[in-house]
Formats: sequence, C-alpha cells, structure tokens
Amino acid sequence: MILVTGATGNVGSELVRALAEAGEPVRALSRSGRTDGLPAGVQAVAGDLNRAGTVRDALDGVRAMFLMPGYEGQRGILADARAAGVERVVLLSARSAGTGDTSNAVSAYLIDAEEAVRASGLAWTFLRPTSFMSNALRLADQIRAGDTVRVPFPDAYTTDIDPYDIARCALRALLSDEYTGHALELTGPEALLPADRVRILGKALGRDLLPVALGHAEARAEMEAQMPKPYVDAFFSFFVDGTLDESVVLPTVREVTGRAPRTFEQWARTHAAEF
Repeated sequence: MILVTGATGNVGSELVRALAEAGEPVRALSRSGRTDGLPAGVQAVAGDLNRAGTVRDALDGVRAMFLMPGYEGQRGILADARAAGVERVVLLSARSAGTGDTSNAVSAYLIDAEEAVRASGLAWTFLRPTSFMSNALRLADQIRAGDTVRVPFPDAYTTDIDPYDIARCALRALLSDEYTGHALELTGPEALLPADRVRILGKALGRDLLPVALGHAEARAEMEAQMPKPYVDAFFSFFVDGTLDESVVLPTVREVTGRAPRTFEQWARTHAAEF
C-alpha cells in the first residue's frame, strides 16, 4: 500500500491517478476523506497533517508514502510511520530549500521539513520543483471578468512545472530505490515571464488577453491581503531581490521519467475549462 497525503491537491491528485494507472494499491489521505474524483479502487481516508494522531490508522500496511511539507504533525507522523513499518517517504519540497536560508519564511519551513525526514530513519527522496504552472489558476477571476490581467513580478523568468510532471517523478521515487537519498531539482521545459504565460493562456482560451505589470507596492498590498506578511516578504526576496533563481531549465524530469516535461501551452490547453 502507498499512502498519498494531500491527495486532493495539485500534485497529490495527479500522483493518485498515476499510481492507480500503474496498478499500485493507493490510500488517498485528505482532510475531508472525500471519494469523489478518485480512480476506482483507491481508498479514501480522512486525516489532518497538523494532528499526527488522525493519520496513524492510515499508516497500517503502508510501505511508502508521499508527504506534504509544513505541517505541525510531521515529526509525529514520521515516527508513527517508522513504527508501522513504512520503508520509504517521498517529500514534496521546493527549490528554495536548497538555499539553506532559514531567515526566509518559505525556505525555513521547507528546510525544517527536510531535516525532519532525514532524522526519521526512513529511506527518503526530496522533490524540489520550481513554481507550479497551476499557480496561473489564481488569475482565473481576472480572466473571467475581462481581458486585462494584472501580474506581479513582471521581470522574473521562471521555469514553471506542471504538477503532472512532479507526480510522475514522485511515482518513480516511490516505486524504486534508485533515488533514495536524492534531492531531485525539478523544472519545466522553458523559462517564461508572467506576461508570456498570460499570452499563452489567451491563445488556449481563444482570447486576446493583455498582461499588465503590477508595481511592487501594488503587488505587496494584494498579496498581504491573501497570505501572512512573512510569506510575502519571502516571495519578494525570491523574485525581486533575486535570492532564488528559477530561470534555469534542468534535465531532471526527462532523466527520471524518460520524457520531456510538459510545456505551459500544454498545461493551458488541458486546464482551459477552469478559466
């Protein structure tokens, strides 16, 4: 049995499908434990990663698990996993964990998550992707409202990655010991500006979308209305101060999966109905 935490999220849902397609027994854990949208034969269980005790029963018979970072119950879950006989954990981390910067709120929780996994005694693999292509869904309300799309960090080139490709790498890491002890740096196939992604979305939707750059003050105000200030500071550090470089295309997805990662154009066509 393989346990997938965050099973209704962008990466988790893709991983559940990939494991089911591969014929692997899958247990999908989410806060709700909902079954709708899951492939046939997948077990749905409820659990809260902030409360380790709620996950304990889901570990029964599990040999490998996919773990989300940044939850209070992580160390307890890892201890319970080892006690239950789990052999392997694949942790979803991110590129910024490699900076070692614990003064940055985003990097700090990822570094802490990786340290907890290393200390668990379980075989491990870390997945460190760049920004997700699915982050573009945050633009959906603007796109539904009109053709002008305001974007932050207009000068930041990033090699965004499709969660599908992250899941395919997670699949390989869960089913093999080939990547044990590795931190896999994952990127998409091309470096794009936010304006490039808006134009590509417009093409997929059959519309002429106009990207408009947000000034830093405007971007900060909008972001602070949606997330804690330390996280906003972290993203400004990454994409304004340049403490994180997500502009370089790496070959890891092809090396792990045997095929090129999906382009943003492919992602946009696949998800056009969500806009």
